[in-house]
Amino acid sequence: MPDYQPLNLSPHCNVGAEILGENANPTIGEQTFHGLPFQISADGDHFLGFGNEVNPEPITIPLNASSKRVIVAHRLLESQIFEGDPVGRLIANYIFRYTNGEAVTAPIRERFEIAVVPPGWGQLPFLAWSDQQDGLHPRYEGNWSAAGNRQTEATQAWPSNYYLWVWENPNPSETLESLQVVPEGPAFILAAVTLGNLDEDPIPRKAMRDVMITLPQEEDAEKPFHMEVEVDRGLASYPYPLPEKSTDEFIDDERKGWGELQNNSSSPAHVEVTATPSATVTVKNHDETLGSVKWGELEEKGKVAPNERVQVELVDTGRNWVHTTVVDDETNQPIPCRIHFRSPKGVPYAPHGHHAHVNSNNGTWHIDVGGDVRLGQISYAYTDGTCQGWLPRGEVIVDVARGYEYEPLRTKVEIKPGQRELTLRLKRWCNMNAERYFSGDTHVHFLSTQGAHTEARGEDLNVVNLLLSQWGHLFTNTEEFIGRPTVSDDGRSIVYATQENRQHLLGHLTLLGLKEQVSPWCSDGPGEAELGGNMEITLSHWADACRAQGGTVVLPHIPNPNGEPAALIATEREDAVEYQTEAMYGHIEYYRYLNCGYKLPLVGGTDKMSSDVPVGVYRTYVHIPDDQEFNYDNWCKYLRAGNTFLSGGPIIRLTVDGQPIGSTINLPGNGGTVEVEASAESIFPIHTLEIVQAGKVVASTAENNGARTLHLKAKLQVDGHSWIAARCGGPGYTQAVPHYDGWGRGIIAHTSPVYIAVGGEWWMFDSETANYMLTLIEGGLSYIRKTAKHHRPGTVTHHHGENDHQAFLERPFIEAQEAIHRRMHQLGIPH
Repeated sequence: MPDYQPLNLSPHCNVGAEILGENANPTIGEQTFHGLPFQISADGDHFLGFGNEVNPEPITIPLNASSKRVIVAHRLLESQIFEGDPVGRLIANYIFRYTNGEAVTAPIRERFEIAVVPPGWGQLPFLAWSDQQDGLHPRYEGNWSAAGNRQTEATQAWPSNYYLWVWENPNPSETLESLQVVPEGPAFILAAVTLGNLDEDPIPRKAMRDVMITLPQEEDAEKPFHMEVEVDRGLASYPYPLPEKSTDEFIDDERKGWGELQNNSSSPAHVEVTATPSATVTVKNHDETLGSVKWGELEEKGKVAPNERVQVELVDTGRNWVHTTVVDDETNQPIPCRIHFRSPKGVPYAPHGHHAHVNSNNGTWHIDVGGDVRLGQISYAYTDGTCQGWLPRGEVIVDVARGYEYEPLRTKVEIKPGQRELTLRLKRWCNMNAERYFSGDTHVHFLSTQGAHTEARGEDLNVVNLLLSQWGHLFTNTEEFIGRPTVSDDGRSIVYATQENRQHLLGHLTLLGLKEQVSPWCSDGPGEAELGGNMEITLSHWADACRAQGGTVVLPHIPNPNGEPAALIATEREDAVEYQTEAMYGHIEYYRYLNCGYKLPLVGGTDKMSSDVPVGVYRTYVHIPDDQEFNYDNWCKYLRAGNTFLSGGPIIRLTVDGQPIGSTINLPGNGGTVEVEASAESIFPIHTLEIVQAGKVVASTAENNGARTLHLKAKLQVDGHSWIAARCGGPGYTQAVPHYDGWGRGIIAHTSPVYIAVGGEWWMFDSETANYMLTLIEGGLSYIRKTAKHHRPGTVTHHHGENDHQAFLERPFIEAQEAIHRRMHQLGIPH
């Protein structure tokens, strides 16, 4: 006897497709709905039609079976609900008659057992299923217009032609003789009847369960992840790779709270499944079928290996809806943080309202920015210190972090049956605000203002500079600009929506603290400005407009794009330069400008553009004196003053002769010795701490295996004007240990310089750097004159209102040439 047996209703059919309306093209013949077989008459008439205007008489369908269930595919043809007709109107009675003479009558009511197709939004029936299943959007392809909707991943079932109503036989030991359909007036059709001979719900009603898939063959396991799981009578989520490390290895990892290496291979993997016991679950990888298991067998045994290539295991232990609170260990009050939960197998359990997988984590379309962050394998949820949602019963791994000044918490907890509360504690190991250092990120995109506050508080970050910008024909964060900071209620976080203005060849410029927008935001074509756009402005003019508002000008991701930075620095239009990676090219450029006598504080900016990096992963610590309050204006003011350090994790300190970062120390004309003291502390292992003088490492200490603390003292001879900075990082400093963010930014820290003046006011000059700058300036002028696009003279009025646009563009470059030549002339250097 087949599990499900479709009946041939052709002898009873009395209406064709025309009853459904003009141009109707219903599915007929042998069909499969929800993995169940149905037979809809394909010859002549297709349906049994009923109703006062169609056929008011009953029709009896022979059954002659002892079935557990009967599944009917039918459809209402008229509805007056939107004209005020009550829900639940009786459409028909289905009378199931037994051979012993007994009968069971099932009322068929509108919006209960039957409904019209399409039903109208919000009008699906209560007790019937659409003939189509809920499902998933295609994972790796689709229409561009659907990109936003595809972030939902799931698609809701909507009827194509019919509804499926399931009648459960209350007397399965008795033989069913017939089904008599007795219409009550409204028009409807019955398309198919299938007998269910299994003692199961034909359409699964149990919620998803966690399943782990293991590929024992090395050749299969090592393939790049491209797995699919299909269920014929049920549903499966997208599968995702599980972590490769064991629970103990994960707990003991030195980068607690900060992610895990992404497993891009095919095994192990995780999928969620709901299915009938008779369902077949099929595992595919790279379009090749690896094996199939019966869901009922898997539920019974817990683990099934249908062959040597695949093993499927139920890893669902039950779950509780748990309210979690993370408190500060000292204050005992909830604190904002980011948090991750997982089972011992690595299955993620995101707090409700957050994503278990974000930012294209092996195929998902969650590329939104804000509320969550993914570091390699792990997605974290930003919370205010409280969250709620499902957690698995038994052992649960929690991973919690809050910036660089709290000890991350990665540990095991036990969730007992019935448990509804969980409290976790974070301990602050360092309080830089108490030392009057306030952290900020100079470079953040795409968050909302409130989202920036949420993430800043979760990362223990004081300031977020949220940057409006242009990307071709896209303008972002326009609506966030108000020309002033927003401050959290407790005053601990500040968000300022300001600008990064960009030109693809000459460079980018961060304009902090704008009170009015500086336009145009970008210029001269893609990828920054619009296609075919003219060169309307230079970075120097943007800098001037920012300075005119009392703003602060930062050169982001020094030096690239490397066109105009030399001109900006030569004309002292830059207030600071920014690192966003550990790349040594940026160090070389920064050091060469310092060696040429340009005082440039160093800042840290993340350039956050997606949810695969936390806000403040590269941050700037700015010292604000005790007698000055912490606010945005003072943060920018003292950033310009130079007592700053960049941190990608470590807290680094430096004094020279007891004087702090950013100071200028005056020595007599014959020079002398200075005592340098540097230290670095970190939640991550650090391997190297170095003192850099005029671009060269002059003292260092190292711990090959990594240490939480490094300390260095040195006496240095200084015979001429110089500068000293401290830096720390991975082995040899240059081999930075990467974060698990999307770019793999290195775990480093670097101070701004302490300047050493010998025998007078501080100055330095390097002829090679000066000529390098002049060459770049020449390149910029050549680009303006020979390559950039321009409107025809006399056909436009430019934003600046000057008649000679070419002269306007060239002016800052000529000023830069003159400034460098003037310095060379003062020093007697030919040019």
